[in-house]
Amino acid sequence: MNHIFDVDYTVIRNSTTWYFLREALDRGVIGFSQIRGLPFEYIRYKLGRANQDFIEDAVKNIAGIEQSVLEDIAAACFTRRLRPNIYSGAASLIREIQNCGEQVFFATSSFHTLIKPLEQFLGITESVASTLEFASGKTTGRLVGSSFFGAKKKTAVEAWLKEHSLEPEEISFYSDSYTDLPLLEYCGHPVAVNPDRFLEREAKKRRWPILHFKETLG
Repeated sequence: MNHIFDVDYTVIRNSTTWYFLREALDRGVIGFSQIRGLPFEYIRYKLGRANQDFIEDAVKNIAGIEQSVLEDIAAACFTRRLRPNIYSGAASLIREIQNCGEQVFFATSSFHTLIKPLEQFLGITESVASTLEFASGKTTGRLVGSSFFGAKKKTAVEAWLKEHSLEPEEISFYSDSYTDLPLLEYCGHPVAVNPDRFLEREAKKRRWPILHFKETLG
């Protein structure tokens, strides 16, 4: 059995991007004008009307940032913000799975740059994640391919499984969000973790397992 975890609100308490933006704002690398549209997108998401392309739209506002600066922010963000907000139950479950000799991967709309320190901390060697495009060592304001959000995450995982000669029936997928319903339906063993109200309703209707994590590593 292989196990794939979403990251935001599933393994950590909040969004990796939110923690990263707070760190970047504190350092003056970005300004509030560059993220002014995100509160509106968050409201749409909470209402069950998520914009499937909001990540592509948002990264246009961070063009020109040095890759080394982003990596430094990601490392500091992990130490100051992400690590204390990892759900202890999620960390324990991941380690339990690994101790049984089974593989754990991430599938997230977050960026490789942001989740790399989290991967290293949890001993995860490979992930399906959105990828920022760089040119001459700076962000271009575009992604490599598309973001892995909603149905696009399912498409990306489907391609990744084929590449690794894995069948969806062999996969347990853990997520908190209704936007991951396409992937939860695709995988053989869907698990709802701290589900939002839309996913909780579907999980109960379909009798999927539901996990609740509350305590963090602090």
